[in-house]
Amino acid sequence: MNDQTHGISEAAARILAAHKSGSPCPPIRDLLPKGDVAAAYAAQEKNTAAWLRQGRRLVGRKIGLTAKAVQHQLGVDQPDFGMLFADMAVDDAAEVGFARVLQPRVEAEIAFVLEREIAVPTPTAADVLRATAYVLPAIEIVGSRIAGWDIQIADTVADNASSGLFVLGGPARRLRDLDLPACGMIMERKGEPVSMGAGAACLGNPMSAVTWLARKMVEVGRPLGPGDIVLSGALGPMVSVKAGDAFTARVAGVGSVSVSFTDS
Repeated sequence: MNDQTHGISEAAARILAAHKSGSPCPPIRDLLPKGDVAAAYAAQEKNTAAWLRQGRRLVGRKIGLTAKAVQHQLGVDQPDFGMLFADMAVDDAAEVGFARVLQPRVEAEIAFVLEREIAVPTPTAADVLRATAYVLPAIEIVGSRIAGWDIQIADTVADNASSGLFVLGGPARRLRDLDLPACGMIMERKGEPVSMGAGAACLGNPMSAVTWLARKMVEVGRPLGPGDIVLSGALGPMVSVKAGDAFTARVAGVGSVSVSFTDS
């Protein structure tokens, strides 16, 4: 085993241990070659494969780093992606134990639900449009296995794009009825606005983000398929969570979604 392969295995093992124990770990970036995002994805893939062997069911993908300011902060020029598993899904208006996600934060998004596979070479926005059954408002409960959210690009990529849980709201809307960049979003904590934005905050258009993802998934051999859920990226700033918080996000023309957090 060469040094890079060893570092990838060590990074994956460190994150997996934090996931199992519920205790954050130190950053993993020093285990990988500096700036090697491909090595970070290799660490993510090792844990994805391990979870699939354990019986977790893959139900979609999440897109992160869709805001140009966040990309600049982490020194990258494109989004990242992570895997969504069935046990990460939370019902609309449900209560979530605060300790269920390490260092939780929330952000409002638009979720795409597919009805067809997107496996053609270099998928286009038209391919995404044809493959999408409908879209839903969503709250992503992001989390980090990295202590203190001390992350750079390698840390978040290896950590399944800082994934946690996700909540899908309603109603289901057809894409043809929506002007996604113009869809305004407001998220409230116990009735007080804490995050605002619009579809244009997500790479200019959530459709652009999903098209980027579709291409990446073809490249890495995990093409998007029927029934897949895609969290297309944040519509506004991420918000920290405290036990007892309750959030509702409303996306104009799309719908609303809510979630609350218990003390344990």
